[in-house]
Amino acid sequence: MRGIYRLLTRWWTAFALAASLALLGAAHAFQHFGDLAPCNLCLKQREVYWGAVAIALVATLWHLVSRGSRGTPRIAAFLLAVVFATGAVTAVFHLGGEMDWWDLPATCSGGGEVNLEGLASLALGTGPIEPAVFCDTVTWRFLGLSMAGWNALIAAALAVFSLLAAKRPKDARAPRN
Repeated sequence: MRGIYRLLTRWWTAFALAASLALLGAAHAFQHFGDLAPCNLCLKQREVYWGAVAIALVATLWHLVSRGSRGTPRIAAFLLAVVFATGAVTAVFHLGGEMDWWDLPATCSGGGEVNLEGLASLALGTGPIEPAVFCDTVTWRFLGLSMAGWNALIAAALAVFSLLAAKRPKDARAPRN
């Protein structure tokens, strides 16, 4: 168990990069193959993972260039903790709107992307009219939790693991060469 902990904390940015890319891939798969159009808050939650990808990619490359002599850059692990915590808060806010715990802002009344081709086809009447996607409507559940609920749990877990990687004990770090 201690070996797994050392591996995770030493290479946390690589694991965070893989997890973020996997979550983004799953979100896009649900959108394109499952026909679950994202609402505005869903898109905001994806932005968090894109930020995590950027931080984790730079930190992992730094780790590889420096030959891992000091383990995962601690500042990157702290930044990832903040990013993932932001994602958890956003997901809980979305979940609360879905559960009618509070009202969501007016920008959550519809989603989808707006582009020139879509507007032209809508104006000419040649394109399909896509229904608005509302943030307070649950379109998918698994084990009683919506996608926002699962995202809240996953983002919170990633934030905790990021903090563990940032606060790892000295013996988990590689010795200086």
